Amino acid sequence: MARQPLKTYLCLFAQQHPEFRLPELLSLASVTKSEVKFDELSYSKTNPLLLVHFPSEESACRIAARSLLIRSLFELWGSGRNHDELEASVNKLPSEFTDRYRRSDYTFKVVVRGFSRKCSAEKQLQLYERLSYLPLAGKVNLSNPDYEFHLLEDYGDNPNEAPMEPHRVFVGRLISHGQRHLIQKYAVKNRHFIGNTSMDAQLSLIMANMAQVKEGSLVFDPFVGTGSLLVAGAHFGGFGMGADIDYPLIHGRGRASRAGAESKWRGKDENVSSNLRQYGLADRYLDVLVADAAKNVWRQGELFDAIITDPPYGIREGRRKIWVKKYTKPSPT
Repeated sequence: MARQPLKTYLCLFAQQHPEFRLPELLSLASVTKSEVKFDELSYSKTNPLLLVHFPSEESACRIAARSLLIRSLFELWGSGRNHDELEASVNKLPSEFTDRYRRSDYTFKVVVRGFSRKCSAEKQLQLYERLSYLPLAGKVNLSNPDYEFHLLEDYGDNPNEAPMEPHRVFVGRLISHGQRHLIQKYAVKNRHFIGNTSMDAQLSLIMANMAQVKEGSLVFDPFVGTGSLLVAGAHFGGFGMGADIDYPLIHGRGRASRAGAESKWRGKDENVSSNLRQYGLADRYLDVLVADAAKNVWRQGELFDAIITDPPYGIREGRRKIWVKKYTKPSPT
């Protein structure tokens, strides 16, 4: 079977956790069995734009459907160092690519975006008029269009020293958004059971992606705490198990961690399983146990598909271990 040629897409990353952007992208390519290529030398942690290559729009959307660090993906129509080069690039598009947009049976809208420099309303209007060379014959619909096209101007990596004219310009069709909405859905502040060191929702989901958790994966967290990482794994279809040395925390006992709580003590339903139940993921919860990670309790051999954890560093939570007091036989008197 002939290898499918790769198409070029423009990836717009979120401006958070840039060190995890490419590892998450590669992990998701593996878990979704999607080929992806990009020029790592052209990537900058301070710039949210990167050209990536996928075999199809479907494979690109499969990755975006799980990514926390991809904000949007665009089918690239053209690029250049200035608007003249951009126009020339778009005009080189083959007719088989543009024919469906030359019909009038669809609606669309155009969005202008600048990075490291905001576009004034006056300049946006000028750019809208300049984009008349786009082969779009449909009707404009700003509220619910069939297609959405974006003009993206890149003014470099430093917003404090942005030039008057962009370094690069791109135009493309929006094909998918990432899963940034999950950050709010799983926000720790809205969770029923929290602790002093509950893992941030965004980082938890990124870690689950990088661990390539998928439907049916058996996920283990040896420092489970309040179960943030089990919640993230369950969202992507994993079944969660955990362990922790903190007996009161595992059993939902002790003082409440939430400021302003009606009671200073945890309720009977404040435990790891209640967090998964809160999100409709109760069937993904297996169990948690009290155990010391320094003393292995598991038999040798492959058991878990993924181990995801945030080990304690002895700062916000002190180090603990299980130990046995050595018995000394008293000497006879």
